Amino acid sequence: MPSPLRFPRLSRWLPVLAIALLAGCTIAQPRTDDPLEKYNRDAYKFNTVVDEAVIRPVALGYRKVTNPPVRRSFSDFFTNIRMPITVANDLLQARPKQALQSTGRFLINLTMGIGGFFDPASQLGMPIEDNDFGITLARWGVPEGDFLMVPLLGPNTTRDIWRTPVDSYFFDPLSLFAHNHHYNGLQFAPQAMYLITLRSRAIDAEGFLQSAYDPYVFIRDAYRQQRLYKLYDGSPPASLIERMQGLDAPGFDPDELLEQQHQWEKNHPKQTSERQGQPDSL
Repeated sequence: MPSPLRFPRLSRWLPVLAIALLAGCTIAQPRTDDPLEKYNRDAYKFNTVVDEAVIRPVALGYRKVTNPPVRRSFSDFFTNIRMPITVANDLLQARPKQALQSTGRFLINLTMGIGGFFDPASQLGMPIEDNDFGITLARWGVPEGDFLMVPLLGPNTTRDIWRTPVDSYFFDPLSLFAHNHHYNGLQFAPQAMYLITLRSRAIDAEGFLQSAYDPYVFIRDAYRQQRLYKLYDGSPPASLIERMQGLDAPGFDPDELLEQQHQWEKNHPKQTSERQGQPDSL
């Protein structure tokens, strides 16, 4: 009887294959409550402090030493190099057509796009898809669970939190490169650059967060809606959107909520004007 140690590649895939085989096949319904709100708000405050002290200044520095075309090229590169994550999860979700399309995008941008720094696939009309293990679990019926604000990682759910270790360990080329090469810490530079690129792109949207009546609620609801749209390929059922936004809750009064937002904007004119004047660039 052969030893399992003789099949290291297979052993890495066994947990994922087991989940795919044992899970159901119904898309799980989203949750709208927030039982961990007290902890989540504390984690959100911690993340805000770290961001303002370290991450945001680095992202601003990156924007000062680069121009939009350069930042766009780096963004395209990281989008393309992480495409194997999408392809792998498409296969786990039994979506061969989407997996083939994403593989085509990856290969075209890798070759014609000079390593992925350009995006000729989009010019050829090839759709772009972003998939991960959290969506895989949802498609196989795993419940969303509670909303979870994770220190340093940001918004998540108790279902989506699994995408970080699983996608990184099995599918992410940047993570696989870092864990299989040793250059005195320099092997983590691509991952660090990827995070800086993400934070740089978010700077243009800061005005919306600053003008929100409750920034924590804004991030929580925006994250949940973004995941819902991704789960349903951009077209979720109207009933789920209403549930996600709390429109079907007893006693919900949209006029009262709108009045609260307007009152907040009157009391914070600076943040409101900053949001309205945000530039649109990478």
